[in-house]
Amino acid sequence: MQIDARVSATNQLAMAVDADAILIGVPAQALRTVASLVAPMLGKRTPMVACAKGIERGSKRFMTEVIKEAAPAAVPAILSGPSFAVDVARGLPTAVTLAARDEALASALARALGSATFRPYHSTDVRGVEIGGAAKNVLAIAAGIVAGKKLGASAAAALVTRGFAELARFGKSFGAKAETLTGLSGLGDLILTCSTAQSRNFSLGIALGEGRTPDEARAGGRLAEGAFTASVLVELAAERGVDMPIAQAVAAVLDARLTVDAAIESLLTRPFRAEG
Repeated sequence: MQIDARVSATNQLAMAVDADAILIGVPAQALRTVASLVAPMLGKRTPMVACAKGIERGSKRFMTEVIKEAAPAAVPAILSGPSFAVDVARGLPTAVTLAARDEALASALARALGSATFRPYHSTDVRGVEIGGAAKNVLAIAAGIVAGKKLGASAAAALVTRGFAELARFGKSFGAKAETLTGLSGLGDLILTCSTAQSRNFSLGIALGEGRTPDEARAGGRLAEGAFTASVLVELAAERGVDMPIAQAVAAVLDARLTVDAAIESLLTRPFRAEG
Protein backbone atom coordinates (compact mmCIF):
# COMPACT_ATOMS: atom_id res chain seq x y z
CA MET A 1 0.00 0.00 0.00
CA GLN A 2 1.48 3.35 -1.03
CA ILE A 3 1.30 6.55 1.01
CA ASP A 4 -0.20 9.49 -0.83
CA ALA A 5 2.48 11.72 -2.35
CA ARG A 6 1.02 14.69 -0.46
CA VAL A 7 1.90 13.01 2.88
CA SER A 8 5.43 13.35 4.21
CA ALA A 9 6.87 11.47 7.18
CA THR A 10 9.26 12.96 9.70
CA ASN A 11 10.83 12.02 13.02
CA GLN A 12 11.17 15.69 13.93
CA LEU A 13 8.36 16.53 16.32
CA ALA A 14 8.60 20.29 15.77
CA MET A 15 8.17 19.79 12.03
CA ALA A 16 5.25 17.41 12.53
CA VAL A 17 3.28 19.85 14.68
CA ASP A 18 3.93 22.89 12.46
CA ALA A 19 0.42 22.66 11.06
CA ASP A 20 -3.01 24.27 11.09
CA ALA A 21 -4.39 21.31 13.06
CA ILE A 22 -2.86 18.27 14.75
CA LEU A 23 -4.20 14.72 14.98
CA ILE A 24 -2.66 12.63 17.76
CA GLY A 25 -2.97 8.92 17.04
CA VAL A 26 -1.32 7.48 20.15
CA PRO A 27 -2.85 5.14 22.76
CA ALA A 28 -5.05 6.79 25.38
CA GLN A 29 -2.60 6.16 28.21
CA ALA A 30 0.23 7.83 26.24
CA LEU A 31 -1.71 10.92 25.20
CA ARG A 32 -0.64 13.09 28.14
CA THR A 33 3.06 12.39 27.52
CA VAL A 34 2.86 13.22 23.82
CA ALA A 35 0.66 16.29 24.31
CA SER A 36 3.10 17.59 26.94
CA LEU A 37 6.01 17.18 24.52
CA VAL A 38 4.10 19.01 21.80
CA ALA A 39 2.77 21.81 24.02
CA PRO A 40 5.83 24.15 23.90
CA MET A 41 5.85 23.97 20.09
CA LEU A 42 2.24 25.00 19.55
CA GLY A 43 0.91 28.29 18.35
CA LYS A 44 -2.05 29.74 20.20
CA ARG A 45 -5.42 28.06 19.64
CA THR A 46 -4.07 25.18 17.54
CA PRO A 47 -6.73 22.46 17.14
CA MET A 48 -5.51 19.15 18.58
CA VAL A 49 -7.64 16.13 17.71
CA ALA A 50 -7.37 13.01 19.88
CA CYS A 51 -7.85 9.79 17.93
CA ALA A 52 -7.66 7.46 20.96
CA LYS A 53 -10.72 5.87 22.56
CA GLY A 54 -10.25 5.61 26.30
CA ILE A 55 -10.11 7.24 29.72
CA GLU A 56 -6.81 8.02 31.43
CA ARG A 57 -6.17 5.80 34.43
CA GLY A 58 -5.35 7.52 37.69
CA SER A 59 -6.67 10.95 36.71
CA LYS A 60 -9.97 9.58 35.31
CA ARG A 61 -9.72 12.20 32.57
CA PHE A 62 -11.28 11.92 29.13
CA MET A 63 -9.06 12.56 26.12
CA THR A 64 -9.96 16.22 25.54
CA GLU A 65 -9.47 16.88 29.25
CA VAL A 66 -5.97 15.42 29.01
CA ILE A 67 -5.20 17.71 26.06
CA LYS A 68 -6.55 20.74 27.91
CA GLU A 69 -4.34 20.01 30.91
CA ALA A 70 -1.19 18.96 29.05
CA ALA A 71 -1.32 21.49 26.18
CA PRO A 72 -3.27 24.57 27.37
CA ALA A 73 -2.69 26.46 24.12
CA ALA A 74 -4.41 23.76 22.08
CA VAL A 75 -8.10 23.57 21.25
CA PRO A 76 -9.15 20.00 22.10
CA ALA A 77 -11.25 17.88 19.74
CA ILE A 78 -12.06 14.18 19.45
CA LEU A 79 -12.36 11.87 16.44
CA SER A 80 -14.22 8.62 17.03
CA GLY A 81 -16.58 6.17 15.37
CA PRO A 82 -16.85 2.76 13.70
CA SER A 83 -13.57 2.57 11.82
CA PHE A 84 -10.70 0.13 11.42
CA ALA A 85 -7.49 1.81 10.30
CA VAL A 86 -6.90 -0.76 7.58
CA ASP A 87 -10.33 -0.04 6.06
CA VAL A 88 -9.64 3.69 6.02
CA ALA A 89 -6.18 3.14 4.51
CA ARG A 90 -7.65 0.94 1.77
CA GLY A 91 -10.16 3.63 0.88
CA LEU A 92 -13.19 1.64 1.99
CA PRO A 93 -16.29 3.71 2.90
CA THR A 94 -16.12 4.86 6.53
CA ALA A 95 -18.16 7.34 8.56
CA VAL A 96 -17.08 8.77 11.93
CA THR A 97 -17.82 11.64 14.30
CA LEU A 98 -15.56 14.62 14.94
CA ALA A 99 -16.49 16.71 17.96
CA ALA A 100 -15.29 20.05 19.31
CA ARG A 101 -16.95 22.52 21.66
CA ASP A 102 -17.08 25.13 18.90
CA GLU A 103 -19.37 24.04 16.09
CA ALA A 104 -17.61 26.11 13.45
CA LEU A 105 -14.30 24.46 14.31
CA ALA A 106 -15.82 20.98 14.35
CA SER A 107 -17.36 21.62 10.93
CA ALA A 108 -14.12 23.01 9.50
CA LEU A 109 -12.11 20.04 10.75
CA ALA A 110 -14.66 17.60 9.34
CA ARG A 111 -14.45 19.28 5.93
CA ALA A 112 -10.66 19.26 6.02
CA LEU A 113 -10.44 15.56 6.85
CA GLY A 114 -13.33 14.33 4.73
CA SER A 115 -12.97 12.61 1.38
CA ALA A 116 -15.05 10.58 -1.04
CA THR A 117 -14.65 7.50 1.18
CA PHE A 118 -14.01 9.02 4.64
CA ARG A 119 -17.02 10.94 5.95
CA PRO A 120 -16.75 12.74 9.31
CA TYR A 121 -19.98 14.08 10.82
CA HIS A 122 -19.34 17.03 13.12
CA SER A 123 -20.73 17.48 16.63
CA THR A 124 -20.37 19.70 19.68
CA ASP A 125 -21.16 16.84 22.08
CA VAL A 126 -17.54 16.18 22.96
CA ARG A 127 -18.23 14.18 26.10
CA GLY A 128 -20.83 12.00 24.42
CA VAL A 129 -18.41 11.10 21.63
CA GLU A 130 -15.65 10.32 24.13
CA ILE A 131 -17.89 8.14 26.27
CA GLY A 132 -19.07 6.09 23.30
CA GLY A 133 -15.53 5.37 22.18
CA ALA A 134 -14.26 4.48 25.66
CA ALA A 135 -17.18 2.39 26.92
CA LYS A 136 -17.65 0.35 23.74
CA ASN A 137 -14.10 -1.01 24.04
CA VAL A 138 -14.90 -2.51 27.44
CA LEU A 139 -18.18 -3.95 26.20
CA ALA A 140 -16.42 -5.43 23.15
CA ILE A 141 -14.25 -7.50 25.50
CA ALA A 142 -17.45 -8.90 27.01
CA ALA A 143 -18.79 -9.66 23.53
CA GLY A 144 -15.56 -11.46 22.71
CA ILE A 145 -15.90 -13.56 25.86
CA VAL A 146 -19.38 -14.62 24.70
CA ALA A 147 -17.91 -15.63 21.33
CA GLY A 148 -14.95 -17.41 22.91
CA LYS A 149 -17.25 -19.38 25.22
CA LYS A 150 -19.47 -20.21 22.24
CA LEU A 151 -22.58 -19.04 24.09
CA GLY A 152 -24.48 -18.47 20.85
CA ALA A 153 -25.93 -15.65 18.75
CA SER A 154 -28.83 -15.04 21.12
CA ALA A 155 -26.43 -14.40 24.01
CA ALA A 156 -24.33 -12.14 21.80
CA ALA A 157 -27.36 -10.05 20.84
CA ALA A 158 -28.44 -9.79 24.48
CA LEU A 159 -24.94 -8.76 25.53
CA VAL A 160 -24.67 -5.97 22.95
CA THR A 161 -28.17 -4.69 23.74
CA ARG A 162 -27.71 -4.67 27.51
CA GLY A 163 -24.20 -3.31 27.05
CA PHE A 164 -25.57 -0.39 25.07
CA ALA A 165 -28.07 0.25 27.89
CA GLU A 166 -25.09 0.58 30.25
CA LEU A 167 -23.28 2.91 27.85
CA ALA A 168 -26.41 5.06 27.52
CA ARG A 169 -26.92 5.29 31.29
CA PHE A 170 -23.30 6.28 31.77
CA GLY A 171 -23.46 8.86 28.99
CA LYS A 172 -26.69 10.35 30.33
CA SER A 173 -25.04 10.89 33.72
CA PHE A 174 -22.51 13.17 31.98
CA GLY A 175 -25.15 15.03 29.98
CA ALA A 176 -24.38 13.33 26.67
CA LYS A 177 -26.97 13.78 23.94
CA ALA A 178 -29.15 10.78 23.09
CA GLU A 179 -28.49 11.24 19.39
CA THR A 180 -24.75 11.02 20.02
CA LEU A 181 -25.05 7.79 22.00
CA THR A 182 -27.25 6.20 19.32
CA GLY A 183 -25.06 7.59 16.55
CA LEU A 184 -21.78 6.61 14.93
CA SER A 185 -19.51 7.15 17.92
CA GLY A 186 -21.82 5.26 20.28
CA LEU A 187 -24.05 2.50 18.98
CA GLY A 188 -22.33 2.44 15.59
CA ASP A 189 -18.88 1.82 17.05
CA LEU A 190 -20.30 -0.68 19.53
CA ILE A 191 -21.84 -2.75 16.72
CA LEU A 192 -18.57 -2.80 14.77
CA THR A 193 -16.33 -3.61 17.72
CA CYS A 194 -18.58 -6.36 19.05
CA SER A 195 -18.93 -8.18 15.74
CA THR A 196 -15.50 -9.12 14.42
CA ALA A 197 -12.14 -10.45 15.55
CA GLN A 198 -10.62 -7.59 13.58
CA SER A 199 -11.36 -5.63 16.77
CA ARG A 200 -8.48 -5.96 19.24
CA ASN A 201 -10.84 -5.69 22.21
CA PHE A 202 -13.13 -8.39 20.81
CA SER A 203 -10.10 -10.60 20.15
CA LEU A 204 -8.93 -10.14 23.73
CA GLY A 205 -12.36 -11.23 24.92
CA ILE A 206 -12.28 -14.30 22.68
CA ALA A 207 -8.97 -15.34 24.24
CA LEU A 208 -10.43 -14.94 27.73
CA GLY A 209 -13.56 -16.88 26.75
CA GLU A 210 -11.42 -19.71 25.37
CA GLY A 211 -9.79 -20.11 28.76
CA ARG A 212 -6.63 -18.06 28.67
CA THR A 213 -5.65 -16.03 31.72
CA PRO A 214 -5.70 -12.23 31.47
CA ASP A 215 -1.90 -12.18 31.18
CA GLU A 216 -1.94 -14.85 28.48
CA ALA A 217 -4.72 -13.06 26.60
CA ARG A 218 -2.72 -9.82 26.60
CA ALA A 219 0.49 -11.51 25.51
CA GLY A 220 -0.25 -11.21 21.78
CA GLY A 221 1.11 -7.67 21.68
CA ARG A 222 -1.98 -6.05 20.13
CA LEU A 223 -3.14 -3.04 22.13
CA ALA A 224 -6.69 -3.39 23.47
CA GLU A 225 -7.66 -0.03 24.94
CA GLY A 226 -10.59 -1.56 26.82
CA ALA A 227 -8.20 -3.49 29.07
CA PHE A 228 -6.91 -0.19 30.45
CA THR A 229 -10.27 1.59 30.44
CA ALA A 230 -12.39 -1.05 32.22
CA SER A 231 -11.38 -0.30 35.81
CA VAL A 232 -11.56 3.48 35.49
CA LEU A 233 -14.91 3.26 33.68
CA VAL A 234 -16.30 1.23 36.57
CA GLU A 235 -14.87 3.70 39.11
CA LEU A 236 -16.49 6.67 37.35
CA ALA A 237 -19.80 4.81 37.10
CA ALA A 238 -19.74 4.02 40.83
CA GLU A 239 -19.04 7.67 41.66
CA ARG A 240 -22.16 8.66 39.70
CA GLY A 241 -24.35 5.82 40.91
CA VAL A 242 -24.61 4.29 37.43
CA ASP A 243 -25.26 0.55 37.27
CA MET A 244 -22.86 -1.12 34.80
CA PRO A 245 -22.80 -4.84 35.66
CA ILE A 246 -21.26 -5.96 32.35
CA ALA A 247 -18.43 -3.46 32.62
CA GLN A 248 -17.94 -4.45 36.26
CA ALA A 249 -17.69 -8.12 35.27
CA VAL A 250 -15.13 -7.35 32.56
CA ALA A 251 -13.02 -5.31 34.98
CA ALA A 252 -13.15 -8.11 37.54
CA VAL A 253 -12.06 -10.71 34.98
CA LEU A 254 -9.19 -8.54 33.73
CA ASP A 255 -8.01 -7.96 37.30
CA ALA A 256 -8.28 -11.73 38.00
CA ARG A 257 -10.83 -11.10 40.76
CA LEU A 258 -13.36 -13.29 38.95
CA THR A 259 -13.07 -16.19 36.56
CA VAL A 260 -14.95 -15.95 33.28
CA ASP A 261 -17.42 -18.61 34.46
CA ALA A 262 -18.02 -16.79 37.74
CA ALA A 263 -18.52 -13.50 35.92
CA ILE A 264 -21.10 -15.06 33.60
CA GLU A 265 -22.90 -16.61 36.56
CA SER A 266 -22.95 -13.26 38.36
CA LEU A 267 -24.71 -11.68 35.39
CA LEU A 268 -27.18 -14.51 34.82
CA THR A 269 -28.23 -14.64 38.48
CA ARG A 270 -28.97 -10.94 38.84
CA PRO A 271 -32.53 -10.24 40.04
CA PHE A 272 -35.21 -10.04 37.36
CA ARG A 273 -36.25 -6.45 36.59
CA ALA A 274 -38.00 -4.27 34.08
CA GLU A 275 -36.09 -3.46 30.92
CA GLY A 276 -34.48 -0.05 30.89
